[in-house]
Amino acid sequence: MNLLERELHYPLDETLPEPGETIEVAPGVRWIRMALPFALNHINLWLLKDRIGGQDGWTVVDCCIDKPTSREQWEQVFATQLEGMPILRVIVTHMHPDHIGLAHWICQRWNVRVWISATDFHLARLMVGAGDNLAGGDSAAAFFLAHGMPDGDAIAQIRGRKNYYADLVPAVPDEFVRLMDGAKIDIGGREWRCISGYGHAPEHIALYSPELNVLIGGDMMLPRISTNVSVHAGEPEANSLRLFLDSIERFKELPVDALGLPSHGKPFTGIHRRVEQLKEHHRDRLAELLEACTERPITAAEGLPILFKRELDVHQTTFAMGETVAHLHLLWFDGLVERRLGDDGVYRFGIPA
Repeated sequence: MNLLERELHYPLDETLPEPGETIEVAPGVRWIRMALPFALNHINLWLLKDRIGGQDGWTVVDCCIDKPTSREQWEQVFATQLEGMPILRVIVTHMHPDHIGLAHWICQRWNVRVWISATDFHLARLMVGAGDNLAGGDSAAAFFLAHGMPDGDAIAQIRGRKNYYADLVPAVPDEFVRLMDGAKIDIGGREWRCISGYGHAPEHIALYSPELNVLIGGDMMLPRISTNVSVHAGEPEANSLRLFLDSIERFKELPVDALGLPSHGKPFTGIHRRVEQLKEHHRDRLAELLEACTERPITAAEGLPILFKRELDVHQTTFAMGETVAHLHLLWFDGLVERRLGDDGVYRFGIPA
């Protein structure tokens, strides 16, 4: 446990759900933990006891990627953890593959609809059908080249990853129920309020239950790692980090002892302190980048090792580049640096003349 984590509290300590099993973390709220084949090796999913149209059952929150191992884990859950009741609805916090990947399969299997923000629903359908410009393909390669990544093996690999999203999310349900900020959902006789968040995904939806004092924070409120906040080829002028920092400030409106259920990591309390930790983290990273920009104009590729000291593979580098651009863009939008496009077609960020 690192020093920052010691400022938080983990009510279940080191207890984790076994594969295919669940742990009740609050009345009617069960925790599923599924493996992922990435450096971030797991995702937390949630079952909420529900009742719709007189039928008792469960609401699923988030779904994991669509891979055989994920389907096998869900089959174990269906067979042993539902108490003989059906899935009644699927809620997806946002459109990233580990959250929406199996939504189509679960919805079809149980003949239910997915509940998600309209922005994330439509972008997911676009990316499944029209290729990927977040982590791979020609547009992603061009974006990273414009931010100083050398035209070498890494760019070739990125250019070749045209089906990255569709490999993990082969389909998206045809229909959806729209979730919006402030909407209140009755789940099993308890009210859950939607809290929108931006910067990590187009329109991320977290869920808070006042009765349970529980926040399903998705990727917007993680206890151990900082949420990836990127600028990508699909929205190259975004101020993603400002959106993210403004969004997490809203979690401080919740009670100080609210239980946070994150998509990665363990259930925790200390959400208010975690918001401050994340703000301090990004403030320090921004200061480091600004100092580098005062010495000479830098590209995002040159800023990347300032923010990320460890060795990164190509997959991790795409996220790290996007996050570096997000930090430089905040400095740019705040007027602390200028962005200049060089004759070589590369953006550099430096102190205003």
